[in-house]
Amino acid sequence: MKPARTLTFKCAQCAKNVTVYLQKVSACSHIQPYQGICGCGEVRRHATGNPDAVKSFLESGDGNWHHHH
Repeated sequence: MKPARTLTFKCAQCAKNVTVYLQKVSACSHIQPYQGICGCGEVRRHATGNPDAVKSFLESGDGNWHHHH
């Protein structure tokens, strides 16, 4: 099953809908990272997959995260 290309969340800052897009930062099957930016400027990050990989992605805080084996 392929992951969704976009997901929608409520912005934590302004409560508007934010669309996040599947990122191409990871070629492995452990994680599917998503990122988007709300109209208010708040960056929204999300990921599905391996819990440890997801946690490290969400805690990284920048777009340079890569999952290492």
